[in-house]
Amino acid sequence: MKSDSLAIKQRYDRIAPYFDGFQAIMEGFFYRRWRKKLWTKVNGIHILEIGVGTGKNFDFYPVDAQITAIDFSPAMLKQAEHKKIRKAVTVTLNLMDVQSLCYADNTFDVVIASFVFCSVASPQKGLKELYRVCRPGGQILLLEQVVSSKPLFAKVMNIINPVMRVVMGANINRNTIKIIKSCGFSFVRIDADSSDIFKLIEAGK
Repeated sequence: MKSDSLAIKQRYDRIAPYFDGFQAIMEGFFYRRWRKKLWTKVNGIHILEIGVGTGKNFDFYPVDAQITAIDFSPAMLKQAEHKKIRKAVTVTLNLMDVQSLCYADNTFDVVIASFVFCSVASPQKGLKELYRVCRPGGQILLLEQVVSSKPLFAKVMNIINPVMRVVMGANINRNTIKIIKSCGFSFVRIDADSSDIFKLIEAGK
């Protein structure tokens, strides 16, 4: 039987060439403005982006920052490489799984991710890795989809989640905020403009 991580990676490898097209409408009407807001909160020079995907955040990278970005899907990373060249973005791209980061403790000022932890096989393990590689006093910035706080809507999300996991590799019914709060961060704050299922989260080490 395939490991959960391998199965998820293969799903993203499969959809990588079509990923931007799949999300184009939601990206234009919703996701893009939230990505922009997420990146305006960055306060640091040495930045690690988790789950770079096809490079949807390249337009929001801070000028003069030293940015490293990772993804566990070779096919998604290939799309990001093409976009990096096309947009002339300065970023170091690495193939890596957030559950086992190959960086020393306390390396980065900021660790940032958008819509990533719905797709990590063990989100708690991945979040603890973020904590480890972030320097003391640094930022963890996350934009995440979470399960609804409304019982009826949450029930619907739980019902359709198996389909979404197979098609897109993502779980839409995770209580990511609860998981983050269990990982030892000094604080966890939710942006006041966050919606019921889309949360902009800042945590500190």
